[in-house]
Amino acid sequence: MTAGRGVFTWPVRVYWEDTDAGGIVFYANYLKFFERARTEWLRSLGINQHELRETSGGIFVVGETRVRYLRPARLDDELIVTAEVTEIGRASLIMAQQALLATGDLLCEGTIRIGWVRAGTLQPARIPSPILEALQKIPHEQ
Repeated sequence: MTAGRGVFTWPVRVYWEDTDAGGIVFYANYLKFFERARTEWLRSLGINQHELRETSGGIFVVGETRVRYLRPARLDDELIVTAEVTEIGRASLIMAQQALLATGDLLCEGTIRIGWVRAGTLQPARIPSPILEALQKIPHEQ
């Protein structure tokens, strides 16, 4: 699922396993929701991470996160999780992400830096050209 201007959206339902003893989504699970949206975003661009590792020898890894929690989500809530590239470098990307209730109420937002590394050594490397080319084609808000 994709909205305009390069913002990718992915639906997520809150399950028991996502909640804490208070019945709300455990804070760290928002990072899992963000990861799922980034993975599906890559798939929507025709990039399969398993194949990418096999063909290029590299993988994306999270290098930095900044997350702000605004409101809780609860069991059975329907969420929309977004992913949008805000900066493209030679070896890393910065993504803006949000988790919203299906009604549009913002629950959580964050910035995630993902870097490209060699899978065997985890040493930083340049993002392969085909991936950078695919990313450059994403429409961005003017």
